[in-house]
Amino acid sequence: MAKDLDELLDEVESKFCRLDPQRPGKTERAKGRGGLTNFSDSSQDQTRKNLRSAEKEDDLDSLINEIFEEPNLDRKTFKLKSRSSGNTSTKASIQGLSKSCGPVYLSGSSVPWGIGTNTSQRACDRLRCIACDFWVVSYSDYMWDKSCDYLFFRNNMPDFHKLKTKLATKKGARAYACQCSWRTIEELTNLQTDHQLRWVCGKH
Repeated sequence: MAKDLDELLDEVESKFCRLDPQRPGKTERAKGRGGLTNFSDSSQDQTRKNLRSAEKEDDLDSLINEIFEEPNLDRKTFKLKSRSSGNTSTKASIQGLSKSCGPVYLSGSSVPWGIGTNTSQRACDRLRCIACDFWVVSYSDYMWDKSCDYLFFRNNMPDFHKLKTKLATKKGARAYACQCSWRTIEELTNLQTDHQLRWVCGKH
């Protein structure tokens, strides 16, 4: 009886329980009688390990990308990757935002805007006041009225429609103002000669 039972188990094992190499997930008889080994578990474990390693690589790549995308990095050191040839102007403008005027010039409307140097005397159009933390506005061929006072600029900066009530046209002049200071300039003037102004070049 026991022999017949063994033969029957061997027949069932040979037909239904042997591992088919082309069909993973089937069960196979273990070396000891009565034990079955499930091969689908090992294949699932391997798949999980592969997924985890891929996720770790993705996390590492994203961390590296975040480091290079930090805004505090020196823009001169790293060049931005351009996705297309049309981004060259953007790259040039970002790299250009690191030049300061030296010395800083104010001027009338006859002098062009640009980065002022000893050899290229141009009027700075990127002035910022370190006292009130406002960008300096300027209007070519205008001058400030003599009735202007601190409260006028304090209440109306930087709205041109409100400021123009105190602007008068004057050919060749240029009207400058922040929230706490204002000047009408007609000739090329070195900013350092006016010790009351707290204006600096905000970089081009």
